[in-house]
Amino acid sequence: MEERTAELLADEDARADMKAAEFDHEFLRTHLEDERKRAGLLGEIREAIFGAQDGLVSTLAVVSTVAGATSDRYAVLVAGIASGLAGIFSMAAGEYIGSKSQREIFEAQIADEREEVHERPGEAEAEVAYMFEEDGLPHDDALAVARLMAQHPEVLLKTMVEKELGLAVEEGGGSPFQGAIVMGGAFALGTIPPILPHLFVASGPAVIASVGATLAVLFGIGALKSRWTHRSWWASGFEILLLGAVAGIAGYFFGSILPVLLGAPEAAV
Repeated sequence: MEERTAELLADEDARADMKAAEFDHEFLRTHLEDERKRAGLLGEIREAIFGAQDGLVSTLAVVSTVAGATSDRYAVLVAGIASGLAGIFSMAAGEYIGSKSQREIFEAQIADEREEVHERPGEAEAEVAYMFEEDGLPHDDALAVARLMAQHPEVLLKTMVEKELGLAVEEGGGSPFQGAIVMGGAFALGTIPPILPHLFVASGPAVIASVGATLAVLFGIGALKSRWTHRSWWASGFEILLLGAVAGIAGYFFGSILPVLLGAPEAAV
């Protein structure tokens, strides 16, 4: 059985003409586990991309703004590092609190639906039947499917939660703490390219090197993202690169004019 399962998993063409009854439970269990793990991994990839992109863009904006206002490399480094550290803790804490709060809200909604299934089973059955009708099932078929599910309350509950609320009764994926680590770590890595040139290069060339390094990394993130989005790699890379370019140019521009607007033109010297 294990050999057959491995063969089926590896050969999509062999599965194309098979009937539903021909698939054994071992194959279905393994296949669904793989897909759920992949879905969970994609969620972490989304958090990592978001964190890294935010770290790159926000840090580039800060160092470009300060570099536009002063030629003091020390001030640029302090501003960039301080902004990066604040962003790391802010993003990690925000991800943790947001994910934890969302999970608690979801659990409360699921509890409400569970109460409905147990206390008002007829209403729950009617809702499920109606939702199947919305999906295109004929009225009698929808009632028959809902009636069958009603004989198994947990199945009815899962169907209600998934179709009505778009949630899952059994939460998959990582914990809020894991998401916070991924988000904070990705943001931390994203702060390096904008800051690093200012450690070794004078102010003017450092700004150019900082923007160039940031844009190169942003393009790479966008191109890598296309592996999962199935978009053109260059279009995906250019989209994120453009965002970073706007942030860098805007930061340097406002850093150049803010001292004048604030009555301190000598700060730009």
